[in-house]
Amino acid sequence: MGKRDFLALADFTPEEIWAILERSVELKREWMATGSNPPLLRGKRMAMVFQKPSLRTRVSFELAMEHLGGYAFYLGPQEIGLGKREAISDVARVLSGYVDVIMARVFDHAHIEELARWASVPVINGLSDYNHPCQALADGLTIYESFGRIQGLKIVFVGDGNNVAVSLMHLAAKLGAHFVFSGPEGYDPPEKAWKLAETFAQQSGATLHIERDPFKAVEDADVIYTDTWVSMGQEAEAEKRMQVFPPYQVNARLVARAKPTAIVMHCLPAHRGYEITDEVMDGPQSVVFRQAHNRLHAQKGLLAEMFEQWNA
Repeated sequence: MGKRDFLALADFTPEEIWAILERSVELKREWMATGSNPPLLRGKRMAMVFQKPSLRTRVSFELAMEHLGGYAFYLGPQEIGLGKREAISDVARVLSGYVDVIMARVFDHAHIEELARWASVPVINGLSDYNHPCQALADGLTIYESFGRIQGLKIVFVGDGNNVAVSLMHLAAKLGAHFVFSGPEGYDPPEKAWKLAETFAQQSGATLHIERDPFKAVEDADVIYTDTWVSMGQEAEAEKRMQVFPPYQVNARLVARAKPTAIVMHCLPAHRGYEITDEVMDGPQSVVFRQAHNRLHAQKGLLAEMFEQWNA
């Protein structure tokens, strides 16, 4: 079997995504009950390449490898300047001789694609400007834990149509959930990503919709999801964004329009008082911190499937 990378949920079938989520549930249950997992990745080594800093991505991947008996190490921007100090193709080929998997968190999605093209070991997209598939796995796990299903739920993303929105939309469309995007004009998910989601939705029975009015968007919602209005690399647009996004704040008044059983999600880091209020983030419907903890368990599921099924 040839090498298989994890760059986007769009590359995987619903059955493959479910296999990761089911493995994640199993490994989480085991860890919570016993404080350990079997050493499925004994002897495996992961290089973690970071162009952008991160709390959750670094800690969750490092511990996921450790819990499964493997080893991970951090390479920051000062050690590897992807495409600057050294060609991406050279970095990929050098690391492939040392490790069994490369996880990279980059600015430009083209960089993760080039890394994967030249690496002879699997490459995992820890985040790019286009999408964030590892976050979507943790989101899927959290939603599944909350409702016992994903199919048929109404998931509403409120805010900027960024990389997190893209992966959440593709997860929903692949697994049969109804996805609504609510944000200001000019900040929708990229057209390419939306068209892909439409294709997946036709196959799964999901629906996709854009609703500019966030109060209309969240009516009957099962999930309300938001993220920062200004992502890393968008600092030059911050002033303009701060003028157009305030109507899309997730606050108590907005949440009250959703189902009483609705959950509120945020991938973090959160800018409290901007895209989400303290009252909501610390409130009874928030699953934000369980969602963050699920990065660890979802990535264990991903790594286990990657080494046992796809790249065996």
